Amino acid sequence: MLDVRRLRLLRELARRGTIAAVAEALAFSPSAVSQQLAVLEREAGLPLLERTGRSVRLTPVGQNLVRHAEAVLERLEEAAADLAEARSGLAGALRIGAFPTATRAIVPAALAALARRHPGLEPMVSETDPAAVAHALRAGDLDVALVHEYDFVPAAPEPGLATEPLYREAMYLAAPAAAPVPAPVPPTGSGPGHDQGAALRAHADAPWITATPGTLCHAMTVRACQAAGFTPRVRHRVDEFATVLALVAAGQGVAVVPQLGIPEHGAPAVALTRLLMERRTQVAFRSGAAAHPAVAAFGAALRAAVPPELAATEAKG
Repeated sequence: MLDVRRLRLLRELARRGTIAAVAEALAFSPSAVSQQLAVLEREAGLPLLERTGRSVRLTPVGQNLVRHAEAVLERLEEAAADLAEARSGLAGALRIGAFPTATRAIVPAALAALARRHPGLEPMVSETDPAAVAHALRAGDLDVALVHEYDFVPAAPEPGLATEPLYREAMYLAAPAAAPVPAPVPPTGSGPGHDQGAALRAHADAPWITATPGTLCHAMTVRACQAAGFTPRVRHRVDEFATVLALVAAGQGVAVVPQLGIPEHGAPAVALTRLLMERRTQVAFRSGAAAHPAVAAFGAALRAAVPPELAATEAKG
């Protein structure tokens, strides 16, 4: 009989690529991961891994077993959801991941509603960049999370995970209000950035403020500018949008920011230009967990907490 815990290790190896990465993610030692995978190979009766020097890769048999592992783990999530449904009342920890703007603008109201309806539930929020959510959910470090994608950075399907749409928000070009705007450069080429390219190209020679490399927000700005015909000259790398707007107001550069990153009454000394881009936010969880009462309850609380203007945008989409 194949051991589910070892199947989970094999799946993580397929996703993360190295035994060291699996060990770090799951708080094991590399030798413990290797030993457990060796036991799984004995249970399977066939080679699952090919070792070449210090690297390791899955054999075709191992890759096929990972596909079965995904199905098994999804059914276990469904079983856990059924058991939770059979209990009276929700209780225990619910580990939530959320990116900063959603943590500030959406999550507090959702948690307040959740506490009123399910006082026995203990939500635990961790700020988590969407790029790190998939690993955290598969590893069991999170139960549910908010993730986002942009027009220029669509989210790739993640095996073992499912998502539900939550809201959409507009994107804005933020520039110093007192700075003269250069004449727009005529468009070159076409594509998703063609219609909004003039607004971006007007600041092609300005310094830019982006999020830190490796984040979706950083990739969004770079790709939007490249679609408009230039590569931004990045001066500052900052993840928190309030700080980004403060730097823009101080004349330190221009930036692309989402609607929820802008204060309710606007940003003093900052000129905001609506772009055609959008940021779309989804609720993510492990495949099979959609019916889990705690996950479903938090999803319902989130949808009720979405500001009307964002909820209306999602309904149109």
